[in-house]
Amino acid sequence: MRARRAQLDRTLAALADPNRRLVVDLLRRGPMRAGDIADKAGLSPPAMSRHLRALRAAGLVEETHPEFDARVRIYALNPKPIAALRVWLEETETLWTTQLAGLKSYIEREG
Repeated sequence: MRARRAQLDRTLAALADPNRRLVVDLLRRGPMRAGDIADKAGLSPPAMSRHLRALRAAGLVEETHPEFDARVRIYALNPKPIAALRVWLEETETLWTTQLAGLKSYIEREG
């Protein structure tokens, strides 16, 4: 449970930045080179490097190197942290739905 919360915290912290969310949106289309992501996001290479480092640290993106050139870095989404976030959101929604239904029932009985 503690590891799950820590991963969720890393995911949410990484996604708190709008530029990182943009990177995730761009990578939803498929794997891309770091330079291509920077161009499409309108960010400088150093800024993109910082954002990709944060996304990698959170486990949201994975980096690979093609066999033909180890200097090239290809980034792709890792679906596991997003799936864990989705589970947490569904659990939270269920909790709130139950709580609000109980409140509504109470108000209708007492009102």
